[in-house]
Amino acid sequence: MKISGNAIRPGNVVEHKGGLWVAVRIQHTQPGKGGAYLQVELKNLRDGSKLNERFRSAETVERVRLEQKPYQFLFDNDGLLTFMNNENYEQVEINRELVGDQAIFLQDGMEVTIEFHEESPLAVVLPEHVTLEVVETEPTVKGQTASSSYKPATMSNGMRLMVPPFISSGEKVVVSTAESTYVKRTD
Repeated sequence: MKISGNAIRPGNVVEHKGGLWVAVRIQHTQPGKGGAYLQVELKNLRDGSKLNERFRSAETVERVRLEQKPYQFLFDNDGLLTFMNNENYEQVEINRELVGDQAIFLQDGMEVTIEFHEESPLAVVLPEHVTLEVVETEPTVKGQTASSSYKPATMSNGMRLMVPPFISSGEKVVVSTAESTYVKRTD
């Protein structure tokens, strides 16, 4: 679907210079001389490279619709992640590099969304939050709970992150997958 160059929004996937790019950041600019344009930061969906482009309203770009399908994570086999479609039980193997740093959050049976373009997987979208158990952290010091200082903790998946001082080993916490940060203690 063709759209005007100034209609690009963050998150849109466009076909540009022979590749698929996602708009990361946009900025409308109206210089003193000349026409207004849209400055767009693009990220390549295949190799992760970045590109800054200017689009004028007279230009058109091809907006790509990605097919999103729900899948369940099964296992990791030497860098190949295996997912299963719950509707037809079809399995797909995806290189761990496609998921990137977020692969550490994958848990057996986790529901994810895989984005496809022409039957080729482009991205794995994890849930916004996951629940992890705190395996190791410093003990709570009495009187320190009122301060806003955080302490390091090791989670059940092996990652280290900062948690509030009232969190102790054995507790389960909710972690943001996008930012790799503590959100809250589970009930």
